[in-house]
Amino acid sequence: MTSSAPRRTVLAAALAVAAGAAASPLARATGEPAGRPALPVPETAPRRSKSPVDYHAWTTAADWHQGTGHGTRVVSGRRPGIALARPAGTTEYHDPHTGKTATWEYATWTSPVRRLPVPATEAVASWNAHTPAGTWIAVELRGTYSDGGHTPWYVMGRWTAGDGETDIRRTSVDGQKDGRSAVSTDTFALDDPASGLRLAAYQLRLTLYRRPGTTATPTVWRLGAMASDLPDRFEVPASKPGLVGCELHVPRYSQEIHKGQYPQYDSGGEAWCSPTSSEMIIEYWGHRPTRRQLSWVDPSYADPQVCHAARYTYDYQYEGCGNWPFNAAYAATYPDLQGVVTRLSSLTDAERLVHAGIPVITSQSFLKTELDGAGYGTAGHLMTVIGFTPTGDVIANDPASPTDPAVRRVYKRHQFENIWLRTKRHDDKGQVKSGSGGVCYLYFPVNSAPTQHRVLRELGIR
Repeated sequence: MTSSAPRRTVLAAALAVAAGAAASPLARATGEPAGRPALPVPETAPRRSKSPVDYHAWTTAADWHQGTGHGTRVVSGRRPGIALARPAGTTEYHDPHTGKTATWEYATWTSPVRRLPVPATEAVASWNAHTPAGTWIAVELRGTYSDGGHTPWYVMGRWTAGDGETDIRRTSVDGQKDGRSAVSTDTFALDDPASGLRLAAYQLRLTLYRRPGTTATPTVWRLGAMASDLPDRFEVPASKPGLVGCELHVPRYSQEIHKGQYPQYDSGGEAWCSPTSSEMIIEYWGHRPTRRQLSWVDPSYADPQVCHAARYTYDYQYEGCGNWPFNAAYAATYPDLQGVVTRLSSLTDAERLVHAGIPVITSQSFLKTELDGAGYGTAGHLMTVIGFTPTGDVIANDPASPTDPAVRRVYKRHQFENIWLRTKRHDDKGQVKSGSGGVCYLYFPVNSAPTQHRVLRELGIR
């Protein structure tokens, strides 16, 4: 049927182009050749008041030098990052998912303090990293409250790309709270936003781990967080269609054809909306797992790369494939591809991205009656916005479809915008639940085309 079950107390659950090519694989409603947007993208974005969403990342050599490292070094080159130079110490880690305890060398890097232009109620960290076998990273967030108090260091994820004998199991950490805020899977949130308390600033801390006596090292290329303070709203004002009449050539994959496959990963394909959406966009940018990487998949299964994405986005604590930053991190394991988790404010923002050649993976929850043509309701579901009709309706690749060809859907503009951007909703029992508030994944090349770079920058992504 649909995707994953609810998993947050504050948010609804979310369940042969070169990466650096300047041309975008566009299919245009006008019938003109691919490689340019169907309509011109304005040179500058309209002036806005302070946004309630702040995405900030450390990505350049200058950024990394601004932080404080203990045992780390800045890696230069076309993709600067942080690597383990010499151990700052050793520690033992008991992996709750394998039952094994092992000794690890580690080094740390701590970001400068990020003071938020608009104090926030929620924050989601995301990262891009290379983690060879026998290495892993931990990402932590420490916040400063608007009254001057501090949170503890919250673990936002323990992550590695692999799951071999020398690897830990990638995991979120439950039970983190201080009586004023808490972390639910991948999301930091204040307990009582109505009190007026806010997150005024934060720092991120990386810890890089490796097996003792080796020279292997994780390398982190991007580390960032999206912090936001969105109003409670059941209804979102409709945006006017702007840049419409464009559709991207994005592969179509159904999660439903994988029902019952590899149930150890989130009960099988019926819950694989997030990795299925991720795989579609990874392949849009010209990447996919190799035949060797897919050799573990039953050869009788169609679209084995979807099974692969599910396995390598799986969060062993949450017991699901819908961890937002884990999906972004998985996408970034492919050469020269970046992934971030953020929020957008309207479909106008999504239109600008799509016209620049960047699909948008969106998170939404809705009743069957709230999205005409879907044929289902869901407590949390991911799909991809790949285009807009000439009248402004949304063209989406919806993985909750019975077959691959059926994945392409057209949804009414305001219905889609409302179920994606709202922060409150009613479930089928009439109870008040949370909405994602415009959460999305954005995957894009390191060397984006100038138009893509400009639109991302204008939306706060660099």
